[in-house]
Amino acid sequence: MQMTENAARPAANAIQLGTSPSLEFLSFTLGDEEYGIDIQKVQEIRGYEAVTRIANSPAYFKGVVHLRGVIVPIIDMRVKFNLGNATYDQAAVVIVLNIKGSTIGMVVDGVSDVMALSPAQIKPAPEMGAAVATDYLIGLGTLGERMLILIHIDKLMSSTEMGLVKNLTA
Repeated sequence: MQMTENAARPAANAIQLGTSPSLEFLSFTLGDEEYGIDIQKVQEIRGYEAVTRIANSPAYFKGVVHLRGVIVPIIDMRVKFNLGNATYDQAAVVIVLNIKGSTIGMVVDGVSDVMALSPAQIKPAPEMGAAVATDYLIGLGTLGERMLILIHIDKLMSSTEMGLVKNLTA
């Protein structure tokens, strides 16, 4: 089966779909939607704790925490994706990421599980200008009736707007 370059680009840009029988994604929720990030980027999952606010920072930048000798910036993904105000209850968690040697935390409503998806289960992202720019999407993962919005977390965190990680050279 031959795919056009455009159809293959969103997934191929993000991860090597053809090199593995399946890829693993940590699934998490923001409101009613379920998202996924490459499990290899996840350092740990922690309960949400109070942060130290930094003056004049964007609304999605909650502040920083001290984690085993490292100052970790905390990003609220609900605010970043314009999904309304977050409630920091017992279900809220911080996913601590390791991206290109930088440690970053992201607050999400909850973590579901780890999902293994084959390349055939990952569909290219549709063109949309809503909550997530398609530049940051790997695609949509499907598992039965379940749909997972797959985020290329490296690209999101290294974007000019976020500036939390040095830009990717690939």
